[in-house]
Amino acid sequence: MTDTSPPAAAAAAAAAAPTAPDWSAGSLSSLLPAVAARLGVPRYAGSDLFDLPPARRTVVVLVDGLGFDLLGRRSGHAPFLRGLLPVARRIPCGFPSTTATSMGSFGTGLPPGAHGLVGFSVLDPDTDRLLNELSWEDGPDPFRWQPNDTVFQHADAAGVSVTRIGPGFFDGSGLTNAALRGGRFTAAERLDDRVEASLAAVRAARRSLVYLYWGDIDKIGHVHGCESWQWGDELESVDRALSTLVAGVPDDTSVVITADHGMVDVPFTERVDLAHEPGLMDGVRHLGGESRSLALYLEPGAQEAVASAWRERLGERATILTREQAVDEGWFGPVRARVLPRIGDLLVNMRGTFAVVHSGLMRPEVVRLLGLHGSSSEAELAVPVIAVPPRRGS
Repeated sequence: MTDTSPPAAAAAAAAAAPTAPDWSAGSLSSLLPAVAARLGVPRYAGSDLFDLPPARRTVVVLVDGLGFDLLGRRSGHAPFLRGLLPVARRIPCGFPSTTATSMGSFGTGLPPGAHGLVGFSVLDPDTDRLLNELSWEDGPDPFRWQPNDTVFQHADAAGVSVTRIGPGFFDGSGLTNAALRGGRFTAAERLDDRVEASLAAVRAARRSLVYLYWGDIDKIGHVHGCESWQWGDELESVDRALSTLVAGVPDDTSVVITADHGMVDVPFTERVDLAHEPGLMDGVRHLGGESRSLALYLEPGAQEAVASAWRERLGERATILTREQAVDEGWFGPVRARVLPRIGDLLVNMRGTFAVVHSGLMRPEVVRLLGLHGSSSEAELAVPVIAVPPRRGS
C-alpha cells in the first residue's frame, strides 16, 4: 500500500523534477514592492502582484523556515493561521532556498541574479575566498557587495516611517546592511517583546511600515526536524503571537505574514560525506553552498570530469547544473555581470530526502543538522503570503 503520511508526502514533493522559479508570477522579491505600492511609495506604483489591501500602515512578519507546505501539514498547531490559509498565496522564495538569498530578494525587491546574494556560502572573486553570507565573517563591504537601494530605503525616502525589529546582533550586521538597510532598527529578543515593539512602532506614525523577523521555527527545525513535536510547539507560540499582533494593530493597518524558505528532514542514513569520498573533491577548488544545494568552484578545465564523477556517484538523487545552464534556465533571474562569478561552476541540487556533507570542512554542528533546505524542491521553495486587511478602509 502507498504510504501517504505527511512525511512521505513531503519526501515525494522533494523528489519531483525541479523547475526554475517563475519570477513574473510573483515571488518573495515581489512582496515588499507590493506593500510599498499600497503605502503610496511612488517608485513602486503598479508593482502589487498580490492585490494586497490598501492600508495606511502595514506590519510585515517574516517567520524564518515557515514553508507553505509545512504550515499546511502542521496547521493543527496554528488555529489562527489555519483560519487564514484559504486566502494564503503560495509563492517561490527564489533559488537557492536559503536565508541569505531570500533576505536579499525580500529586502531589495530584486531576484538573486540582480542583488548578488546567491547562496549560503559563495565565492568572493576579489579574494578567491568563500563568503558565508549569513554570518558575514571577514566579509567584504556589504554596501559594495550589494549596492542596490532596498525597499526600506525607498519607503523611508518617500516619507513612510520604517522600523525593523529583530535581535540586537542583527543591527549593523553584514547581511542586514547588504539586504535590509533603511529606516531605524529596534532590538527585541523575545517574540512577545517583538510584537509589543511592532505595535508601538506602527502606532507611532500615521503612515508606517514595520518589519518583524522571527527565527526560532528555523532553528528548531534544523536541530530537531520540521516533523518534530518541538517544531509543532514553536508553531503554536508563533500562532498565538501573530493573533495578538493582528488584534492589537490600529484599525487602518494591514498585517502581511510570509517566510524565507521551507525545509525537509534528511535522515543521517541518506547522506554522502565527502570526507570519505576523496575522489569527488578532485578538481574542486572551493566547496560552497550548503548540504542540500552545493556550489562547486572548480580548477580550470576540470568541469567535465567533476560533473561526470558527481553524476555517476549521486545518480538520480541530485540534479547537477553548470553555471551556464542555471543562468539560461532562469534559476537566479536575470544575472548581472558582477554577480556571475559568484555562482558555482557546478550547482548540485539534492532531490528527495538526501544531502551531501563534508565533515572535514563543515562545522560538526552543521553536519548534525536534521532539518535542511537550500535546494529546488517545492517543499523548500514554496512560502506563504498571508495578508490580513485593515479592520476599516485606509
